[in-house]
Amino acid sequence: MTIGIGAAALLGVVEGLTEFLPVSSTAHLKIAESILGLQTDDTAVVAFTAVIQVGAIAAVLVYFLRDIARIVGAWFRGLAHAEHRDDHDYRFAWWVIAATVPIVVVGLAAKPLIDGPLAGLWVVVASLVAGSAYMWWAERADAASGRVARSEGQVTFADSMVIGTSQILALLFPGFSRSGASISTGLLRGLDRVAATRVSFFLSIPALTGAGLYELKDAVGGDIPISSILVGTLVSFVVAYGVIAWLLRFVAHHRFTVFIGYRLALAVVLSGLLAAGALS
Repeated sequence: MTIGIGAAALLGVVEGLTEFLPVSSTAHLKIAESILGLQTDDTAVVAFTAVIQVGAIAAVLVYFLRDIARIVGAWFRGLAHAEHRDDHDYRFAWWVIAATVPIVVVGLAAKPLIDGPLAGLWVVVASLVAGSAYMWWAERADAASGRVARSEGQVTFADSMVIGTSQILALLFPGFSRSGASISTGLLRGLDRVAATRVSFFLSIPALTGAGLYELKDAVGGDIPISSILVGTLVSFVVAYGVIAWLLRFVAHHRFTVFIGYRLALAVVLSGLLAAGALS
């Protein structure tokens, strides 16, 4: 099954718009693929969507370049000199690595399920609803806590592991939303909204980069032209960069209520289309 330049560009837009918003990029990509007449569980199609995520991750790397350079620099200084190992950035670098391990293990072990039975659109519908409920719970708990939220500099190892592990929900259940799960978990851990969002971005880098590189062989080895892969990835990068800048401004002053409402509305529309046979 092949993907033309036009379809690749459209899927790149969808990926860039939805990867970091708490609306589920996987759900939107699967819907877009179905509308385009692509088989959502086809190996090459699954690989293509994973590869163009690298464009969105590249946007994170560029947007947070100074932060990443600071963290990586602290990590190397700590490796070389013991007196630098109390630096929070040094420890956070190790925490990102450790928090990536659970999602890698589950991703490899459950790949046949993720690419097969869990790739269906009815699973997406259920996951949209479940993810919305989780986000609503996190918002309610955050509003009712009355505590002073912790900043990014107060993030702990436990925070990183719990938030990183929460990404598994989106890995197994397309529609749950990786960003929605990780940001909501950050709120439940007592982080402020901006800190939870930034940590979610940092924790996404190794997991999504690894997934994209792992799937590259299937995308290139299939019927999908290299030109389509490049176009989809580039478009994803450009759109995602704008979304990152907007989202960080948005979360500083707003709750996720609008996204929860949108997700539930999408679940209703999608289930109607599936029931009517307009999508399969």
